[in-house]
Amino acid sequence: MRKNLLLLAAIVMATSASAQFYISASGGYSLPSAGMKLGEEVSTTKTTNYYGSYGEGANFQFRGGYFFNETFGLEASLGYLHGADQTIQDVKLPTQEVDAVARARAFGFSTSIVYNFTKNIYGRFGAVVKVGGKTEAVVYSKEVFSDGKAAALGLPSGSYSETEYIEDYHGELPLGFTGAFGYKYDIGKNLNLFIEAEYIGISVKRKDSEIQEFNTDIMLPDGTVAVAGYYSLNNLPPGYVIKTNYEDDVAHTETDPSIELSQKVPYSSFGINVGITYTFGKKATKK
Repeated sequence: MRKNLLLLAAIVMATSASAQFYISASGGYSLPSAGMKLGEEVSTTKTTNYYGSYGEGANFQFRGGYFFNETFGLEASLGYLHGADQTIQDVKLPTQEVDAVARARAFGFSTSIVYNFTKNIYGRFGAVVKVGGKTEAVVYSKEVFSDGKAAALGLPSGSYSETEYIEDYHGELPLGFTGAFGYKYDIGKNLNLFIEAEYIGISVKRKDSEIQEFNTDIMLPDGTVAVAGYYSLNNLPPGYVIKTNYEDDVAHTETDPSIELSQKVPYSSFGINVGITYTFGKKATKK
């Protein structure tokens, strides 16, 4: 019994001697991986699919971790993704133009196991969840009225409408995978500079969306505003609703425009991060 206690004490002392708390901050940019269809480009001659991931864009992370010894540690991270614009609809026709993009504004949380392969090279592997944020769609559309519709509105031929609106999409809590390999370099006492390649694999299932801004103006052929605010957030045109709920099954007889089938959208990415780490207390003995 006494030998076992002495052995346990020795293990604890050995572990404590090299244990380290640390914090780090980093920034980077991610590109889409395994991109899925997000939208279409439509012209008079063809329709082209657009593929991508809402995980593309600039990201910022703040991490905290604890190394039990010189090799193994645990890390928790809070990150923010400022996603790049993704084309969801690009239409260029004689009587219709649409320019619609969507981008992520998301917060994520991850926990990882960190393993030091050498003094400078490390890897981390763990789970990531999106804990907040939205996918923001920004839409502009132009529709040229037929002569009959223009006449019914008391407008000259060639008049058109211009619509601009913003719609926020929210998703259910997802679970994904994160993994990275990096290189760290001592730049001072308890300070390390690091660069790493990181993969994040995650998709978000849509839960609901809500129109935040909406405006339609009626325009004359020369670009002069004939009627400002013809439609607004308080007076949406037919076919639009302020809030839409997404469900896994929708009856064929369903006529409520606020209910649509749900879908998963990709947030997977592969990126490069650069940052700095500060280690508290005595650093582990170098090999």
